[in-house]
Amino acid sequence: MAKTNPGRFFEDYSIGQVLHHAVPRTVTVGERALYHALYPARHALYSSDEFARSCGLPQSPIDDLAAFHVVFGKTVPDISLNAVANLGYAEGRWLQPVYPGDTLRSETEVIGLKQNSNGKTGVVWVRMRGLNQRDEVVIEYVRWVMVRKSNLDAPAPETVVPDLKKALAPGDLVVPSGLDFSKYDFALAGEPHRWGDYQIGETIDHVDGVTVEEAEHMLATRLWQNTAKVHFDLTFRPDGRLIYGGHVISMARALSFNGLANAQMIVGLNGGAHANPCFAGDTVKAWSEVLDKAETGVPGVGAIRLRLVATKGGEAFALRGPDGKYSPDVLLDLDYWALMPI
Repeated sequence: MAKTNPGRFFEDYSIGQVLHHAVPRTVTVGERALYHALYPARHALYSSDEFARSCGLPQSPIDDLAAFHVVFGKTVPDISLNAVANLGYAEGRWLQPVYPGDTLRSETEVIGLKQNSNGKTGVVWVRMRGLNQRDEVVIEYVRWVMVRKSNLDAPAPETVVPDLKKALAPGDLVVPSGLDFSKYDFALAGEPHRWGDYQIGETIDHVDGVTVEEAEHMLATRLWQNTAKVHFDLTFRPDGRLIYGGHVISMARALSFNGLANAQMIVGLNGGAHANPCFAGDTVKAWSEVLDKAETGVPGVGAIRLRLVATKGGEAFALRGPDGKYSPDVLLDLDYWALMPI
């Protein structure tokens, strides 16, 4: 009997299937140091224990997207080892902060299947959960991925496409217990712009850019234990080793500090698409659009809904061409909710 894991193929999934993923991982302060080494991350709440305590938290949490990556990476051997590409996200919620010392594990439920017309691949929708050592769900989200078939003669499953929310309502968002921005220090945070200073429809060019290097991308995929072949094996794609989409998300989020330094905590992921592939040598830039705003009822805390677009050096605010398709320079189109001081 074979003892190695070839990964699952499209025909190996079924609706309602629940997968419990190896291996649990304890996150430490080293996670923060590595994350901040990989990305120009500067949001104060994730950089300073003292700043976090002044905002009502016991200490500085691990960056929201670092927690996202840890949970994501656990699922790769069972979900996307044989993926062609990760396609999108929806209904993501950060339910509580992750602190150094927490141990995270992941579980996944298959909620949708659709074989592609070429008969060689199919799309798998899964709902993922990250749980801590107390079996509390800290993060949950839906993602969908295109996966190869191993047996091309395997019959197509019944098509099930899940009905997903286009956006989370403000009432779906969870504000961390104790969070209080009523004494927020804008000088230490780096910018004076508060929730009331942003208008729906406003666009922000984040100005800066970072060229993606092969070495840092490989460090990121190893750090998050993302073993998808498209990220490791140069022979797996004829056009080269694909940069992990989460690497682009974190890079764009870090770049958004310039103009959105006070959008401190990500609490909701409404949707997301990896519009075009990213390869080493591409220069990532970012711009944002304010989509919505809402009060939370928590002292000093407002919610802001943002579209974050990453480009490979493309023109700011150019998203789609005349044909309605994403511009070839667009790498990422992400729609998320963040918490910001009022």
